[in-house]
Amino acid sequence: MKIKGIEIHNTFAEAFNMKAARIIVTADNNKWAKNACMSFTGFATSVIACGIEAGIEKQLNKNETPDGRPGFSILLFSMSRSQLEKQLETRVGQCLLTCPTTAVFSGIDSEDKIPLGKNLRYFGDGYQISKKINSKRYWRIPVMDGEFMCEEYTSRISAIGGGNFLILSKSRKSCLEACEIAIEAIKNEANIITPFPGGVVRSGSKVGSKYKALIASTNDAFCPTLKSLTQSKLPSTVSCVMEIVINGISHNDIANATKKSILAISNSKVKKDIVAVSAGNYGGKLGQHKFYLRKILK
Repeated sequence: MKIKGIEIHNTFAEAFNMKAARIIVTADNNKWAKNACMSFTGFATSVIACGIEAGIEKQLNKNETPDGRPGFSILLFSMSRSQLEKQLETRVGQCLLTCPTTAVFSGIDSEDKIPLGKNLRYFGDGYQISKKINSKRYWRIPVMDGEFMCEEYTSRISAIGGGNFLILSKSRKSCLEACEIAIEAIKNEANIITPFPGGVVRSGSKVGSKYKALIASTNDAFCPTLKSLTQSKLPSTVSCVMEIVINGISHNDIANATKKSILAISNSKVKKDIVAVSAGNYGGKLGQHKFYLRKILK
């Protein structure tokens, strides 16, 4: 199967059940709302070492936020219910409470509640006050620029993490350019994030290692410098591979984002240097969800 000259490998991405939460961060202007969100989502690329995977879902205008100010929505994903709760509280406290002019609200609702401002209110040292509006409680915590407004709870829902595709290119420059085009195509898509730096991964991994202490190691089959040393899956013309990982609320969210990204590459000038699109999996033995590239793109 080829799309405008780009070969689509007959393979699938393997993804996992996760839990997710969404918060809405607002501020007096976009600059400070984004500063807060970038701090919050720092070191949140992989649950392997970061506890959660998080990213900015999309930018929101004043008509889309609870307090009528500019802001962003953030999605957080984790395989551990307790880690999701812990990381949310820690990051709100360290990255949002501290950031000038910000406020934080729940961006999703379910019966599975997790604390948002319930515990952070104690930073107010007894001066915090609450207000209940339409069955939701909000906490106003005094800080040096005025008040930090924080909703008492947000919610936890079922989600999927680890959807992915690999871009096989003739050069590093063209590979990165293709990745940038793919990320730009889905940067404001609802219900998905690409949690790695700029949305792109260069250090794709496989399960296991020759070193017992490691649970994952470099995906040598897709490392161009190891073509002669391992069972490489790369054609001779490929000198660079990069990966885009997509987490989403549903299977369709990830599949649609994958399709939109790959089609954007196929419609760009850089397509002439893209040899193929593939995907990372573990033989179907670990993940509960499979995203077949050719099926998605039909």
